[in-house]
Amino acid sequence: MNACNTPPLDSMELLRFSTAGSVDDGKSTLIGRLLYDAKSIFEDTLESIAHTTSKRGQNGLDLALLTDGLQAEREQGITIDVAYRYFATPRRKFIIADTPGHEQYTRNMVTGASTSDLAIILIDARKGPLIQSRRHAYLSSLLGIHHLILAVNKMDTVNYSSDRFHDIRKEFEPFLKKLGVPHLYFIPMSALHGDMVVERGDNLDWYKGPTLLELLETVPVNPVAARVPGRLPVQLVCRPQSGEYPDFRGYMGRIESGMFKPGDPVTILPSGRQTRIRHIYLGEKELSEAIAPQSIQVTLDDEIDISRGDLIASNENTLPNPIREFDAMICWFSEAPLDRRRKYLIKHANRTVKAIIERIGYTVDINTLEQKHEQTIQVNDIAHIHLKVLQPIMAEPYRDNRKLGAFILIDESTNLTVAGGMIEKA
Repeated sequence: MNACNTPPLDSMELLRFSTAGSVDDGKSTLIGRLLYDAKSIFEDTLESIAHTTSKRGQNGLDLALLTDGLQAEREQGITIDVAYRYFATPRRKFIIADTPGHEQYTRNMVTGASTSDLAIILIDARKGPLIQSRRHAYLSSLLGIHHLILAVNKMDTVNYSSDRFHDIRKEFEPFLKKLGVPHLYFIPMSALHGDMVVERGDNLDWYKGPTLLELLETVPVNPVAARVPGRLPVQLVCRPQSGEYPDFRGYMGRIESGMFKPGDPVTILPSGRQTRIRHIYLGEKELSEAIAPQSIQVTLDDEIDISRGDLIASNENTLPNPIREFDAMICWFSEAPLDRRRKYLIKHANRTVKAIIERIGYTVDINTLEQKHEQTIQVNDIAHIHLKVLQPIMAEPYRDNRKLGAFILIDESTNLTVAGGMIEKA
């Protein structure tokens, strides 16, 4: 029996969440405080942080050092890359993505938030919502994140004023409601002193809502990927042709959504051939069922010509259609603007094909959400475009399936990722 009457780690729910906000809003300090107060830091790590803090001539512990792991970040005092941290409480496991605040690194924020179930956007109580606050809120909604926490940080710098907190909420809430995020939460806090992060503290007694950790432990975790029909993009076809099973043929990949069981009827796309799943393996272990995002190997009842990039789809509801052109929203990552003369590739699931950006619909003004008609797309722009691909892809709208609705664009000549996108409709 578990001595603490808590479930074992491998059976606990997992919540993935990201932090975002403007520079110096206290993202790294917040994550450091969360880990420190949740007692999720090793002693040697604490000693290293204490030593670095002392070298800087500061007192106590600079908890931001827990996530500002890059030397360049420590020198500049900002977060550049996405820092991932893992911790657990008796109620839930967590993966944190601490994403950059500076506009120059918006692309990193998109990367960190793309797999998150929840996003925390920090707002400096002295400054209120800034353009990056709006940008990160908009991107979070665009990425399909259903839970958005607006953490009004540094309340200690405004004497823990309830009026200031409510003024910020009144200013920002109308913009957030335009985004259509299903669940919005506002929390006042001081990451530096720990008020309303893990413990309630003594300074915000006028706030009657949950602490940040209480909210993180209790928000519903119902991954869309587990509720939609089964989708398994094939990454590798396994044919040993030797040993005990010379005729064995298995299809390996990660389940991107839904569930599969032996005996389930499935369709192979794009060929449209139908068959049933015979066996499911996780390593050498045979499974009675498998669910997203497990990486598995399946065998089928029939011999069908299947290759990397094909899709094994359960026959629930409608099947994905092979599409050759579609509308999408993208975030442009590259310092070089979009150039219609350059050749691009689109990587979708396990398939990579040539793509043509046929037209730019509009770019989005983050301040007003106004749609602007532009001739090109610059770094960190969010834009609506229409693409054509030279070979069909098995895609679904991003709102229905975050995995089969997402893609990246690659510059064919440099092999650099220039944009990340979300398919709207075919």
